Amino acid sequence: MSVEIKKVTSRKELKQFIRFNYEFYKNNPYAVPDLYEDMLQTFSPGKNAALDFCEADYFLALREGRIVGRVAAIINRRANATWKKRQVRFGWIDFIDDIEVSRALIDTVRQWGRERGMDTIEGPLGFTDLDAEGMLIEGFDQLSTMATTYNYPYYPRHMEQLGLAKAVDWVEMKIFVPDEIPEKHRRIADIIRRKYNLRVRKLSGKRGLRRSGVVHDIFRLINQAYAPLFGYSEMTDRQIDQYVGNYLPVLDLRMVTVVENAEGELVAVGISMPSLSRALQRARGRLLPFGWFHLLRALRWRRPETLDLLLVAVRPDYQNKGVNALLFTDLIPVYQQLGFKYAESNPELEVNEKVQSQWQYFHTEQHKRRRCFTAPL
Repeated sequence: MSVEIKKVTSRKELKQFIRFNYEFYKNNPYAVPDLYEDMLQTFSPGKNAALDFCEADYFLALREGRIVGRVAAIINRRANATWKKRQVRFGWIDFIDDIEVSRALIDTVRQWGRERGMDTIEGPLGFTDLDAEGMLIEGFDQLSTMATTYNYPYYPRHMEQLGLAKAVDWVEMKIFVPDEIPEKHRRIADIIRRKYNLRVRKLSGKRGLRRSGVVHDIFRLINQAYAPLFGYSEMTDRQIDQYVGNYLPVLDLRMVTVVENAEGELVAVGISMPSLSRALQRARGRLLPFGWFHLLRALRWRRPETLDLLLVAVRPDYQNKGVNALLFTDLIPVYQQLGFKYAESNPELEVNEKVQSQWQYFHTEQHKRRRCFTAPL
């Protein structure tokens, strides 16, 4: 039967767009659902600050009235201006194992992009780098994280059949928490601290932090550190306000470390938190009526063995100097105290040697790989 593509034009259809993923993966042991309330905010103009500079439409694929796929078509105008591209992104793509369905979705994004003067298609990508990026191509038997998306093994095969090729890969590492800080790691941290006159600082008092602007300074540091990375577009002040409001309340500040120089300037930050993967599965992606309990238990009462490394950033003029060693020399004892066994790195660009080198003194396992695909329009 033919595939019908329907543009999302109502709140009811947007809810169907979001819920399709939940239904499609509800019995999969490795997929982790997003919070439904977060997804409504993500796709709603006025609520997601990224939509101040992104244009987007969402599409459903239907066959005989039944939803069989979905995709978002996105133009990030800040990223295109930064990287001098005319690129349309496809994101939040899901489809049954039928090439006619995946073809209809990708062709829709291609045509949507052509109509707006674009010359290249890339994805899966979100509105910005803090959305989930890449399509899983290795590690289908590994639990996903709240910062990534899971997909069935046939997805990348469809992309290749549709003429899309590799743009870039991200790798994901399982980093085992050591019983003791590696001696070489500790020695490097001591040398770097003295050589550059650096100090480690722990944050406290969430209300005071919001008023002091320190958390906003952290996100501005992330803008500096991530600027050269694939497709990155600098976060606006409104985006930063949004992220601070969303994430500061749930952070355990023991699992956040910053490094300052002698002038009191932030030069590095490491932000981590207990993995919420199993909690989100138990909550089925909903806070209400009882989903909040599973999330709160993972954050406060019964932590999992796994932690997520959400963000690690070093100011460009301090990169390649071993500053990361200071972050993890401080954080490892915290992880040990809280009972964590290993950390999920979340996606790291395979070509980013700076970030890969920071794990050289730890026992690690590369257990996932994901890919961004591209093709000319």
